Amino acid sequence: MTPRFRPRAAWPALGIAALIVFNAASDLRTGGPGLIGPGAFLHLAIRDGIPSGPLIDVLNYGATFMILAIGMTPVVATRGIDLSVGSIMAIAAAVAAVLSVGGQPPPVSIAAALGAAVVCGLWNGAMVSGIGLQPFVATLVLMVAGRGIAQLITDSQIITFHDPALEYIGLGRPRWLPLPFPFLIAVGLVGVTALLVRKTALGLLLEAVGGNPPAAQLAGVRSRRIIALTYGFSGLCAGIAGLIAAANIKAADPFNAGRNLELAAIFAVVVGGTPLTGGRMSLAGAAVGGLLMQTLTTTMYARNVGADTAPLPEALVILVVALVGAPRAAAWARQRWAR
Repeated sequence: MTPRFRPRAAWPALGIAALIVFNAASDLRTGGPGLIGPGAFLHLAIRDGIPSGPLIDVLNYGATFMILAIGMTPVVATRGIDLSVGSIMAIAAAVAAVLSVGGQPPPVSIAAALGAAVVCGLWNGAMVSGIGLQPFVATLVLMVAGRGIAQLITDSQIITFHDPALEYIGLGRPRWLPLPFPFLIAVGLVGVTALLVRKTALGLLLEAVGGNPPAAQLAGVRSRRIIALTYGFSGLCAGIAGLIAAANIKAADPFNAGRNLELAAIFAVVVGGTPLTGGRMSLAGAAVGGLLMQTLTTTMYARNVGADTAPLPEALVILVVALVGAPRAAAWARQRWAR
C-alpha cells in the first residue's frame, strides 16, 4: 500500500487549531490587543502588498521544520533515524556563504551547498546500510563531527554575505503569490515527494523495507540501496533548510545553525503519524507536524514564556497530540463511546 495523505495529518492540524484558539482567547482578555488588533496572534497587516503577522511568521519559519520532517519521514519509515540534520544544515550554510563571499555566482554556491548536504546524507546511508552501524550511532557521529566541519569551513567565524539571490531563498515573496518563499519551497517539496511515493513503486518499496526487512530482502528488494537513498534525501532536505536558515539572517553561523532541530524534526514526523517502528509513513502528517512545532514556538513567544520553561508546555502539547492520534488511544475511545 503506497503512502497517502492520511487522516493522521488531522491530529497535528487539530493541535494547530487548538493553539490558534488559545492565543485568540488570550488576546481577548481584558486589556489585551483584541482578536485582530496590533500585537494579536491573528493580526494581519499588509505592507507594500506583502502580508505580515504571527500567522505569516508561522508559515515562514515553520517551513524549516516542514522540510526537515519531509526528509526525515522516509528514513523513519525504513526503521532509521537521522540525528545529523542540524549539523548538515550548518555545513550547507557554511559552504554557500564561503563561496558567495569568495565571488562565486549563486547557482554555484547553492549547488555546492546542496551537493555537500547530499554527500553527508549518503555518508550516513553508507554507514547504516553498507557497514551495518546502528542509525542512532552512525548519525550521532556526523551530528558531532558535522558541527566541527562547518566551523572548519568558516574558520570558526560567522560569515555574513550580501547576495540577493541567496537572500531571496529565505526572505523572498513572489509577486504572483505573496507568501513566504520558504513556505512555497516546503509545499513544492511535499508535492514532489508525494508524487514520487504515490505514482511510482518507491513508496511500496520503502514501506516494505521498513515493515519487514528480511521479507523485502527475500523478495529481491534492494534494501541497502533504498536505505542509503533515504539518508541522501534527508541530507538534501537538510541542505535546503540550511540555505533558508542562512538566508534569514544573511549569514552562516556554524555554532548555532540547526542546533536541536533534529529533535524537532523527529517530533514532527512522529506526531504526524509515522511510527518509529517503520513500515508506514505520512508525508502530509509530517508537514503539518512541522507547522505544529513552529506554532508552538510562536505561541511561547507570544505568551512571553521564558526559554527555560518553554520546553515543558511544548512537550505537553506534543504528548497530547501524539496520544490522541495513537491507534490504541483511538480504539479505547471508540470502546468507551460504544458503551
